[in-house]
Amino acid sequence: MSKSKVLFIMTGSIACYKACHVVSRLVQANCEVQVVATPSALKFVGNATLEGLTGKPVVSDMYAAGNVMDHIHLMRWADVVLVAPATASFINKAAQGVGDDLVQTLFLAHDFKKPFLIAPAMNTSMYKHPVTQKSLQTLRDMGLQILETASGILACGEEGWGKLLEPDLILKFTLEALQNKGAAVPSEAISFKTASKVKVLVTAGGTQEPIDTVRVISNLSSGKTGVTIAESLTQMGFDVTLLQAHGSAKAEHVTRQDFFTSFASLDEKMKNYLSSEEFTHVIHAAAVSDYSVDSIEVNGVKHRPFEVKKVSSDADHLNIHLKRNHKIVDRLKDYSKNKSLQVIAFKLTSHASTEEKQKAVNKLFQGSHADFVVHNDMTDIDIVNKTHKFTLHSPSGAVACESLERLSSELIHALMPKDTL
Repeated sequence: MSKSKVLFIMTGSIACYKACHVVSRLVQANCEVQVVATPSALKFVGNATLEGLTGKPVVSDMYAAGNVMDHIHLMRWADVVLVAPATASFINKAAQGVGDDLVQTLFLAHDFKKPFLIAPAMNTSMYKHPVTQKSLQTLRDMGLQILETASGILACGEEGWGKLLEPDLILKFTLEALQNKGAAVPSEAISFKTASKVKVLVTAGGTQEPIDTVRVISNLSSGKTGVTIAESLTQMGFDVTLLQAHGSAKAEHVTRQDFFTSFASLDEKMKNYLSSEEFTHVIHAAAVSDYSVDSIEVNGVKHRPFEVKKVSSDADHLNIHLKRNHKIVDRLKDYSKNKSLQVIAFKLTSHASTEEKQKAVNKLFQGSHADFVVHNDMTDIDIVNKTHKFTLHSPSGAVACESLERLSSELIHALMPKDTL
């Protein structure tokens, strides 16, 4: 089978470093990739990096010897064209038909007979600017495929839309475009079809242990980690069921969602799901209480939870008696109908030393027989700058993940059937 030909255009953005990951994955998928980069893009990533990834010299100067007709030849050569990252400047010029440099003349040489994908990346204000939004719509109306930006922490430190879509999703859309065109489909494209055969149960959010009908003991979990992972897996084609706490972060794209409140309800629902359906993986990101309320003592009189509809605020003394909960994660493989179930467990520590962190991870591996453990420490969470670091542990080693998006990407690779990669 001949290789699919990808014309990969980079414009000047800090997100160029993420685009390099897409280039690498396309080459691994047996695509022939030719990079065209603007001079500003080459200030973020070097010629040597891109040539090393593709095995081809980077094209940048339209007026270099032998390159004068590249804008015609390259467009005829390609099976698919991808612009990633696409800056506001590129998008607005393209919409107006400006052809003042190589990448703009490449667009003007497009014959609309092959897929042309654009993955924007810019500051939120630039992305939401009426001119940019009008230009994006103009390009859509022409038949170009716009890969909508993600929301998250931007290079400027602000949070919002404008973030380059995750590399794995750009890869997915590019391979799908090749397949729809009828071009030589790389073997990797099969993996996205195969992803639908991977059935994943994801938990997210914190449990609430009732004291009376209006008060609970809970934790600070927002559910964002589990929900983000579930969303990423869904967009990659995995069969995802999201079991989340009431009031946790909202999932926009996961079609199958269920909810839990207390430890008992989470335990029961996980047991029911796993015993009745053939899940291949569980990503257990929920923050589960180690204790539940056994009884409450109001002014010396003991009650079971819910026996008192609402403890009076006039009570001088309220004692809460707790009982230890079993570790749900330790029972998941016993609950499972599929005896080959793989478990991804989560461990949070607080201001732990390196030795203490590793000890906690090892203990979780031993108790739960997990296949992977995701660890983070309270010191890895920066609420002010909205950053969150993780480490993904497996029996073969550990991978540091500087963001939730990177963790999601690593989990996608971990869950993908190995014979399709």
